[in-house]
Amino acid sequence: MLSMTTLVNAQSFPWQNPLRIAWSNDGIIFNASTIFQDSAGVPSVIRWKGDTLICAFQWFRLPQNTPTWDRVSVKFSYDAGLSWTSPTPIVVNGLPANYQRPFDPTLTVFAGDSLRIYFSSSDGIPMGGLNQIVNCYSAKSDDGIHYTFEPNARVDHPSKPLIDPAVIYFNGGWHYTAPIGAPQDGAYHQVSPDGLNFSPVPNIPSDNQHNWTGNMMLNHETEMRFYGSGPFIWYNSTANGGVWNGFVNTNIQGGDPSVVQISANSYWMIYVGHPYSTGSNEPDSVLSSAKVFPNPATSIMQILSTEKLTEYEYAIFDINGRLLQEGRTGTNSMSVKGMPNGIYFLKIRVGEKAGFFKFIKN
Repeated sequence: MLSMTTLVNAQSFPWQNPLRIAWSNDGIIFNASTIFQDSAGVPSVIRWKGDTLICAFQWFRLPQNTPTWDRVSVKFSYDAGLSWTSPTPIVVNGLPANYQRPFDPTLTVFAGDSLRIYFSSSDGIPMGGLNQIVNCYSAKSDDGIHYTFEPNARVDHPSKPLIDPAVIYFNGGWHYTAPIGAPQDGAYHQVSPDGLNFSPVPNIPSDNQHNWTGNMMLNHETEMRFYGSGPFIWYNSTANGGVWNGFVNTNIQGGDPSVVQISANSYWMIYVGHPYSTGSNEPDSVLSSAKVFPNPATSIMQILSTEKLTEYEYAIFDINGRLLQEGRTGTNSMSVKGMPNGIYFLKIRVGEKAGFFKFIKN
């Protein structure tokens, strides 16, 4: 079991992480990083209109649970990445009202100076965790802020959710990747002649040290690289889109990287940095005696506490901080049977007291 005291100091949600930015002359060894954006995640940075850079990311602008909380936003640079504008939440016109708000953005350029943003969403809100209704969708834009939704899913898996898409144009066609699940499961790989209609090709293999959560980029226009997450941020490269050359570690520790090449010897990486210190020692603000059991859980999970929990509010988040389900209950147990295996966070609130718990579903 994991106690409340442990998790208040150890758990981390995306809004507790900054995006960081670092420069390199070879795309492998990067200099010391600086803060790019507070309380943000899932970046995608590309070159646009020659010398302009645009970065899309998930922004958790306070206060929580407002129209601008947990929304895709963009920043622009007009001086090769040295300075950036303030973040602006994007607008996706035509997105059906019942669709989940866009998350996990990735940017591409098409048809000259037009932009296309690919993102994860679903027709309705998935119940019991991310499931097969979560697909990859897209929208197009002329200014990087206002987008027009393009109907139908770009990529749809019949039995599994599709999150963290990466898309790029290379070697005469469009390439899409997305992590299958655990790092060793590798990545889905699909190709398209137009960036709209994708067809599967063989999946990309991996191991438990290399998670295909990240982004693709072009290196000198002749090599496609995927930068991904692991103990160290890494890349794998291909000259033809099908045969991969092997993993190369960078010196950066972080997650969900995106790299853009500015010139022959100039690269910027934007990535998710380590969480801020957010420990809480206020005994009246937390349910200090509460525990979740069993952990790992397979079907039923219980909230054990010496305090009387007659009724409480609860919310379950995935490891990226996406809200999966929420509600109010008068029992001390809940079903996790339909949730995919993985790591989750549970938040409960009783009056003015709250508890955060990290749990594993097996």
